[in-house]
Amino acid sequence: MSTYSAKPTDVKRVWYVIDASEASLGRISTVVANLLTGKKKPMFTHHIDCGDYVVVINSDKLVLTGNKLEKPNYRHTGYPGGIKQTTNKEQIEKDSTRVIEKAVYGMIPPNKLRADRMKRLKVYTDENHNHNAQQPNAISIKDIK
Repeated sequence: MSTYSAKPTDVKRVWYVIDASEASLGRISTVVANLLTGKKKPMFTHHIDCGDYVVVINSDKLVLTGNKLEKPNYRHTGYPGGIKQTTNKEQIEKDSTRVIEKAVYGMIPPNKLRADRMKRLKVYTDENHNHNAQQPNAISIKDIK
């Protein structure tokens, strides 16, 4: 018996909706990363992108535990002395979708498939999203163990 290897034509993508106000950032981002990579699917193959589409709503109501609101995040402009620092609290006030995108980005394996997987992540600040035509399945983070 030979080992099964998925082909790109075999991949069936499903849409999911996750509410960011239900759980903490880490729990949400791990579930989203697993859905984007397709790790829970029986046809999962490492070199084929088997993941699904994920829509995250209510990013303005994001929950961070402990002192993570005051945790500094660094980025560099590429110029000498160009290091920039912001806290999670400042970033949530400015653009809360970026916090979720950055957390999920860090949990997806760094390979050639990462950019395509991140394109399938859609994050919205409130409950309104324009993906109702795709009939997304609502997932409650509290139900996932």
